[in-house]
Amino acid sequence: MNAPRRIDAHLHLWDLTVSEYGWLGPQFGSLYASWTPEQAEPELRRAGMDGAVLVQAEDSRVDTQFMLDVADAHEWVLGVVGWVQLDDTDAAGRDLDLWSQHPRFSGIRHLLNDDPRDDFLDLPVVRASLAEVARRGLTFDVHDAWPRHLDRATRLATDLPELTLVLDHLAKPPRGRDDVEFWRNSMTAFAALPNTVGKLSSLRRPDAPFTVDALRDVFDSALAAFGADRLMHGGDWPMTVPDGGYQPTWDVMSALIGELSPTEQDAILGGTAARVYGIH
Repeated sequence: MNAPRRIDAHLHLWDLTVSEYGWLGPQFGSLYASWTPEQAEPELRRAGMDGAVLVQAEDSRVDTQFMLDVADAHEWVLGVVGWVQLDDTDAAGRDLDLWSQHPRFSGIRHLLNDDPRDDFLDLPVVRASLAEVARRGLTFDVHDAWPRHLDRATRLATDLPELTLVLDHLAKPPRGRDDVEFWRNSMTAFAALPNTVGKLSSLRRPDAPFTVDALRDVFDSALAAFGADRLMHGGDWPMTVPDGGYQPTWDVMSALIGELSPTEQDAILGGTAARVYGIH
């Protein structure tokens, strides 16, 4: 019997010769560089990953095409979460027509933290575009949802039950802060809806330790809210490079996941991602 495939559900690549990535600048230190598939693959292999889902790093057609081109050249790229202009249904439809021709196009994401509109997920035009995303069997990754967008994402999941919403980074829980209980309540309400999924990714905070013990409360809360069959692991490389790269983050996350049953581990480390992103 073949071993279950291990899938990193959240990995980035970017090329500064392809686009500017407006959020990225010298203030990001070592991250302010191009990060290539040739650099990513050895990191994945050392951690025992068989492949990864690429997730957009810019709200642009250029970035989405770049990721799909990488997918064409590298078999370990198992899915691509790109971008369409959700606040323009005509533009969104045209891009969805184009991107959906690619067998590894899996879903879309919008950089909510860079969008000044607090009500973005409530806009009727955005809802109409997301209904079309759902109709095509694609997912919507909800980016950096806490605190501005998490409750709105819950309303969105309620109003569009045919749309699968993936909560990137568990909405960035404010570990070690006084408002962590408010995050937990909002995350639990989101997870109570059957069309929602959570990503165990990007849980580092500059003001909190990143250890098994420090993460256990957030990990246990996510497990209780979603269950293993609606959780997936994401390494968030190369965002982890300033903290030592892929392996130090994986060491902590794999220790927590490794405490679960084999069935639960298989779900978080590949089964959920394969089902949600349509990886065959």
